[in-house]
Amino acid sequence: MAFVQRPKMRISGPTFDSADPIALAEFYERLLGWPIVRREGPQPGNPSSDGWAMLRSPTGEQKIEVQWEPHHRAPTWPGTAGEPTMMLHLDIGVESLREGVEWALEQGARLANHQPQEDVRVMIDPDGHPFCLFPDDTV
Repeated sequence: MAFVQRPKMRISGPTFDSADPIALAEFYERLLGWPIVRREGPQPGNPSSDGWAMLRSPTGEQKIEVQWEPHHRAPTWPGTAGEPTMMLHLDIGVESLREGVEWALEQGARLANHQPQEDVRVMIDPDGHPFCLFPDDTV
């Protein structure tokens, strides 16, 4: 039996489902300072909230995409049986946790009710996706 060698691979970044992908991409553009490099939509016959957008990190090595999902329901945090759960989340390193939280709130995020760690803050983006801010001295 022949074994196939693993081809070169890399993860470039996540894609989020959203009820309003352009608005969510604009939130992450403000939050992270990553520019939206492509945007599309709405498709003919779809509502004005339809669309797709891609943000790119300043180095160009990472991206975040946001795509329209007409049946999007915000995940629950912490997870609740029978409800959509957080499938993945962004970990965002910040120089100052306090300043990072203040900035995220100003951009439209909210602080999650449940905070499982003292040195991490779980935030919720405008579409309901959780993300974490944590102190990172390499920022």
